[in-house]
Amino acid sequence: MDMSKYRGMFLSETNEHLKNMGQLLIALEKNPHDRECIDTLFRDAHSIKGMAASMGYVRTADLAHHLEDLLDGFRQSGSVPGGAIDRLLAGLDVLEGLVEDINADLPERDITEFLAVAPPQNAPQAAPPEQPVPAVAPLTPAPSTDAPPESASMKIQIALAADAAAPAARALLILRQVKSLGQLLSSSPSEEELRSGALFSGLSIQLITDRDPADLQPLLASITDVAKVTCELSPAATVHPAPQTSRKDDAPRTVRVRTRLLDQFINLTGELLTSRYMLQAAADQEQWHEVRSGFDQLARLITDLHHHVLQVRMTPMESITGHLPRMVRDLAKKTGKQVELRLEGVDVEMDRAILEELSDPLVHMVRNAIDHGIEKSGEIVIKAWREKDLVLIEVADNGVGMDISAIRAKAVKSGLYSQTQLKSMPVRDVLQLVCHPGFSTATRVTETSGRGVGMDIVKSAVENLGGTLEFSSRPKQGTRILLKLPLSVAIIRILLVECGNETLGIPITRVFRTLELEGNSIELSGRQNVTRFDGEIIPLLSLSKVLGIDTPPLADTIQVVVSEARGRKVGLVVDRLSGQREAFVKTLSFPLDLLVGVSGATILGDGRIIFIIDPQYLLASRLKAVASKSREH
Repeated sequence: MDMSKYRGMFLSETNEHLKNMGQLLIALEKNPHDRECIDTLFRDAHSIKGMAASMGYVRTADLAHHLEDLLDGFRQSGSVPGGAIDRLLAGLDVLEGLVEDINADLPERDITEFLAVAPPQNAPQAAPPEQPVPAVAPLTPAPSTDAPPESASMKIQIALAADAAAPAARALLILRQVKSLGQLLSSSPSEEELRSGALFSGLSIQLITDRDPADLQPLLASITDVAKVTCELSPAATVHPAPQTSRKDDAPRTVRVRTRLLDQFINLTGELLTSRYMLQAAADQEQWHEVRSGFDQLARLITDLHHHVLQVRMTPMESITGHLPRMVRDLAKKTGKQVELRLEGVDVEMDRAILEELSDPLVHMVRNAIDHGIEKSGEIVIKAWREKDLVLIEVADNGVGMDISAIRAKAVKSGLYSQTQLKSMPVRDVLQLVCHPGFSTATRVTETSGRGVGMDIVKSAVENLGGTLEFSSRPKQGTRILLKLPLSVAIIRILLVECGNETLGIPITRVFRTLELEGNSIELSGRQNVTRFDGEIIPLLSLSKVLGIDTPPLADTIQVVVSEARGRKVGLVVDRLSGQREAFVKTLSFPLDLLVGVSGATILGDGRIIFIIDPQYLLASRLKAVASKSREH
């Protein structure tokens, strides 16, 4: 019997059990006499053992059986000794590694060393693991991971010329060239980061190839816009890559859907079919009143369908916070600090595409809070809640807070701003400087932070998702980071604006307010038009000029869309506001995806294709120039 068709189900269910076990073990450490928790852990280990044995994954079944025996002893004694938690967590880590091997089509790693370690003191002795008899033989022979004898792992550093016209596009072309020379293990920045417009100064590539470094270097150096190339054999030459079939993008992705939602889809499909035949009949008989009524009903059904389709994509935030208690525990032990993690509102649901991109930023913020925020003991709170079409996520700690003077000093030392410029900069803008690539005020480098990476990744990820990032901090009272994110990235509400003969869309999440300004409301600051909004002066920028679109002269009143870029509000002057609508956003393919400030496209009811623009990226360089001119005058 071919069991390969059940592999995806095995991986999905096993990962759920592993996630649950990790959360239960952290809870059990605080209450080692929780019998219900011990019983649930035992059942999870037993389920993994049974599924792995049925699929022919012998080592995974062996290890799960070993943990099951340990937990069975704790069920009999009624409690878990302190040292046993570390042993169980270590076993869980090895078990997760085995599942990763299976997912990557690699042979299961050796577990002999782990099984040979004696159980912790006062822990029941686990029986030697039985050799479970697989229900079927292994699915396929273990694929060989050995690279060809002449192949080697090579580290390549490529610096682009300072005057490269389109560095991101050039870097993508270079990566394509490199792929033809061997097997690409990794690149920094990655292809995804380059396509999203990430800033970079060069490429760092790890490649398995049979080429000689002396031959490879001049070949790459001959590519247009390449200023410098270094190639050297990597110490990691014995580390072999996973087969191409294990690439994350190629792996089949599944989702569980509640049967209630499936029933709703069936019902809606039936109603849509009925509505279709009613419209056809009314049109054939020229009953135009019935046609109009039919369209009203069709609009209602489509709105209902849209709502239920979004529900399929929606996932509770706890799907990415479940591993955080374990991570906080391990980092706290490593740093010798007492840290409590409190999670609130993690049942709030968001588009799974957003959650997948949000996982790493959350980890960075929690690590920063432990390493820089909390001195000896403290609390980290992650809280989520809904506000209209947005999800707000707050990551706060009660530590020492962010040192404003240290941030200013680092900004001056790095040449980002002068002391005079920083004095006039609002505190919220100064705090945003920690998101600048390579910016760090840490006096020492640790395993978790201090290298100037982290917060720039957080900001980039949040803005790529159409969200915003806000900081607030007080000395000795802690730091609060607020993320504002859309519920979904597929179907969003947009504001339609017109510039010349072009219609463009701006995500509503990027719009603070729309204004209609009279001439006397516009002031001049140096060479820049500005206006007052909510007690502050904001620059006015013509969206037509930014995009290079011909536009008629300004009228007596102008239409303004107040948005945000580089942490400050800005007014975008447009010719006309054309209302709001829901839009299904299609991502752009290469090379259109390299257009700065364009996040996608959608099709209007009349068949026109319009671009969706993102002011955060579109205005970044323009605002920097405006700020410099304003300070000069």
